[in-house]
Amino acid sequence: MIDVARLAGVSQQTVSRVVNGATNVAPDIRERVETAIAQLRYRRNPAASALASSRTMTLGLVSYQLSVLGPSEALYGISEEARKHGYSTRLVTLGSLDRATIQGALDTIGPDAVDGIIVLAPLYEALSVVHALDTETPIITFEQGSPESPNSISIDEVRGARLAVGHLLDLGHESVFHVMGPPGWMAADARSRGWTEELSARGKVAPPAIRGASWSAEEGYRAGLLLADREDVTAVFAANDPFALGLIKAFEHRGLRVPEDVSVVGFDDVKESAYFRPALTTVTLDFEAIGHIAVTRVLEMIREEARGDIPLIQPVLVVRDTTAPPRPRR
Repeated sequence: MIDVARLAGVSQQTVSRVVNGATNVAPDIRERVETAIAQLRYRRNPAASALASSRTMTLGLVSYQLSVLGPSEALYGISEEARKHGYSTRLVTLGSLDRATIQGALDTIGPDAVDGIIVLAPLYEALSVVHALDTETPIITFEQGSPESPNSISIDEVRGARLAVGHLLDLGHESVFHVMGPPGWMAADARSRGWTEELSARGKVAPPAIRGASWSAEEGYRAGLLLADREDVTAVFAANDPFALGLIKAFEHRGLRVPEDVSVVGFDDVKESAYFRPALTTVTLDFEAIGHIAVTRVLEMIREEARGDIPLIQPVLVVRDTTAPPRPRR
């Protein structure tokens, strides 16, 4: 650090502030320090930093169902951002959502063993326990579909759903049916809310939704068999891409073509969605950015520098091959 300070022409304290991500450093000085760090290939010693700052240099992570796209991609962003700041991570996964299990997971992490905690369990039961905690350890949560907040990250999932439904209505469909996510998930309610809001804004009445028991393609297939029997179904908004995949398969088995007979829009834009047959129209959510933002904010909270609400991450509609104007059924 002494060599970096000498090369950049600043004090060691300024180098420390830049390395630790402090915001009270002028842009030109930060650039000089970062250039010196790159030239000297400086790497700070996490153990020495922890000893000097009385910090553990560890962040605790609590997650549920890593097979679900959002939490799994956010975890990658967290690990990458934490590593940049010299932090390691300690992950605990929830096997169930009862209060004892959630409290036990947080106790396992231990507030004295971590500097901050990030909770990637966007379910009402999990968050009710977290919000009731009495701890001085900074905690940041991932709460899909919630308003802006200083200590939670959210994607504007309501707007994402409205983009999907609006696209189908703009194509000329009279209504849009919905395959809804499983109970207890904030994302399921937010996406359903966006669906009903867009239909209402266009003067349409929302038909009954079909709720999945899980986020699986199998549940989408089950819903598709039910919808295929209805002559009035020309467009379906699926609450995630696996649902959409199952829908397309069910429609094919019933002799219906996508998009010629039924248009389908998914949600999440999984990496494989562009290679579905046909390629899936869907809504992109930047889950990896959630991880980066979570680490940035929790470190600000640790340094007592957090200010203001965290802006909502904005979704983007990706139009591919599964949507088209309605036609009479064959």
